[in-house]
Amino acid sequence: MSAADQVVRIFTLGGTISALGGDAGSQRLSGEQLVATSTGAGQGSGVRTEVEDFRRLPSSSLSFEDLGELVDRVNDVAEDSTGVVVVQGTDTLEETAFLLDLTCSSAATVVVTGAMRRPDLPGADGPANLAGAVAVAADPGCRGLGVLAVLADEIHAARYVRKTHTTSIATFASPGAGPLGLVVEGKPRLLLRPPHATVTPPLRLRRPARVALVTLALGDGGELLDAVDDRFDGLVVAAFGAGHAPSWLVAPLTALAARMPVVLASRTGSGPILSATYRGPGSEHDLLGRGLLSAGFLAPAKARLLLHALLADGAGRERIAASFEALAQLGGIGAQPEG
Repeated sequence: MSAADQVVRIFTLGGTISALGGDAGSQRLSGEQLVATSTGAGQGSGVRTEVEDFRRLPSSSLSFEDLGELVDRVNDVAEDSTGVVVVQGTDTLEETAFLLDLTCSSAATVVVTGAMRRPDLPGADGPANLAGAVAVAADPGCRGLGVLAVLADEIHAARYVRKTHTTSIATFASPGAGPLGLVVEGKPRLLLRPPHATVTPPLRLRRPARVALVTLALGDGGELLDAVDDRFDGLVVAAFGAGHAPSWLVAPLTALAARMPVVLASRTGSGPILSATYRGPGSEHDLLGRGLLSAGFLAPAKARLLLHALLADGAGRERIAASFEALAQLGGIGAQPEG
């Protein structure tokens, strides 16, 4: 495909990158206006951009229904595109990127980006982030990396990327893994390449699913666990350290794991769940032995999304357990130097 034939489809969902002013009723840039303000997005490279003004919402207000429709649209257009860029608010950017990573069926590069500063503020980062995202989406060398997040000239895998600071424009990082590469002088430079897809084949959001996420805290009495009833199809527990809970919560967690998939993650947000280092009541060895599933290296919010997508795809307990085990075995990025 020549540069003249390259088409990057851009879906805009709203967020800080398009917001003018800080009031609730502030004007928001349309998708076309947003791309027009990002003078480097495809210009001078022969890449043609096509924009769909998909939503105009803060990312905290996006729903699974919104994202299910987005997945369908991305899959519809990706086969006929060089790449796809999704532009949204940063609050849930890592979750959108990971859900797309679990469900996108095309080999086209899909990139998610946003901004930390409004376009009417000094040092607005949106134009550079959008230009970098388009450059990555259009580059054939970035295919096969899974869904990516591109911000602050860094290229991150959706599996690992996290928002780590409330205001910094360098907020997005991949704890324990690092970025896959950089955007240098408008061009992607890959340093690492993940060896496997996050899931194979992609999951399909075929039915509604409800997954609870409960974070344990010092002195937790388990009242929130008591609220996880038949309204939910699964549970992720963000436990202490490498997968630990107080001894008095072992019984309710065991009872929950007997009637729904319960995934054990770490509230620290990086590093793996252990399996056999600690063996006392409430240890990772104890809880996994009672039927809880290990989130491996996945942060709690992403473990929740994987469980949600598996349940929405109709997976039963055995397949869910196998899927989490397979991803846990991948461990870190396991990457190979480019070139």
